[in-house]
Amino acid sequence: AGDLYIPESGGQKQAAIAVCGPFGAVKEQASGLYAQTMAERGFLTLAFDPSFTGESGGEPRNVASPDINTEDVSAAVDFLATLPEADPKAIGVIGICGFGGMALNAAAMDTRIRGTVTSTMYDMSRVNANGYFDAMDADARHKRRQELNARRTADFRNGSSAPSPDGLPEKLTGNEPQFVKDYYDYYKTKRGFHPRSINSNGAWNATMPLSFMNMPLLAYAGEIRTPVLMIHGEKAHSRYFSEDAFKKLRGGNKELLIIPGANHTDLYDRMDVIPFDTIEAFFKSSLK
Repeated sequence: AGDLYIPESGGQKQAAIAVCGPFGAVKEQASGLYAQTMAERGFLTLAFDPSFTGESGGEPRNVASPDINTEDVSAAVDFLATLPEADPKAIGVIGICGFGGMALNAAAMDTRIRGTVTSTMYDMSRVNANGYFDAMDADARHKRRQELNARRTADFRNGSSAPSPDGLPEKLTGNEPQFVKDYYDYYKTKRGFHPRSINSNGAWNATMPLSFMNMPLLAYAGEIRTPVLMIHGEKAHSRYFSEDAFKKLRGGNKELLIIPGANHTDLYDRMDVIPFDTIEAFFKSSLK
């Protein structure tokens, strides 16, 4: 399911951009804001919900996968490439948070993508396998796999999928890490709450991390030949994901832009922080 934003074009074929993310969000949140803003700047845009979430189909609900979610990006490109109003040779993607990693992964595979922007990117394989700041070692990973696979057996026995206990709390105690407080301030308040958003109103399935632990994203990111612009906040807890992914990229058409003073969620909706002028210039160049 997606929302299409079509600016006036006078009948001309338009450059098009597929937008998705953050991880656990819906198209009415940050991706819709990015899509609407880029449409106001002259691009045809599509903000879409990933499989098994929001208004997209698929069972069981609240499941993510490095393969399926990468394919979701290419499915959005399928749609745009065959849309009468869109120029199939001028398609780009914007991936926010966890979908920054999916967007890069898709760009490595899908040569129809002519330009890629990642904003406040997460590498979901790395964080699920290694924990934040790579704090988990092989023994900790093994213990985690044991717990998750025991949960799989219980889920099968029960005929339903248990939710993860790691979702955002309904109320803060004040002792949470700053980035959890930042997420709460976006997803659990009128700033960004949406009833269909997993992060606002639910939790991922508990066993969801297994596929990410076993299937690394970005294995072929170094083979992306098209332009890439990676954007991250200076004070974001997640900054290392973009910095390390950027090291994998090759060629003079790749850029890492660090926004001074910005945290992870500032790039979700802060119009005074998100560098839309830079994003517009990037796509006008890469999709021309």
